[in-house]
Amino acid sequence: MTDAATDTAGTPARNPRLWIAGLALVPLLGGGGFYATYARLVPWPGGGGGHAEPAAALPDIAFVPVDPVIVSLGPQSGGRHLKFTAQLEVAAAYQAEVAHLMPRILDVLNGYLRAVEIAALEDRSAMTRLRAQMLRRVQIVTGEGRVRDLLVTEFILN
Repeated sequence: MTDAATDTAGTPARNPRLWIAGLALVPLLGGGGFYATYARLVPWPGGGGGHAEPAAALPDIAFVPVDPVIVSLGPQSGGRHLKFTAQLEVAAAYQAEVAHLMPRILDVLNGYLRAVEIAALEDRSAMTRLRAQMLRRVQIVTGEGRVRDLLVTEFILN
């Protein structure tokens, strides 16, 4: 900076006109931003402006509840149990067929959960692997293309 723009202490000089102009612009810009948002002149990702695309239609899916499964974890667990509940995401056209196969699905899930090691059930990072294993077994029972996903709604070790 030049010598004229600094005072004797080496700090920039303070021009009162710049301060007044800055203080006057703050409410004007804030008010303008509020109006633009309120009048929906600014498009928002959630759909605030007139340029937003309509939401895509949801896929034709249904959810089939899986009855709660309670599994004793064996003598080495000290009498602990696992309570497991889930929902199966299916194509809506197959909802009745998958519900009809629920006894087989419960049998497969019971058998798998009884065979899993206690350490694997207690590991917090193992949920993804357990879910994938159960989904694959359910897909084998119901046939390819019927069950899209297995949503775990309850997984309690006590």
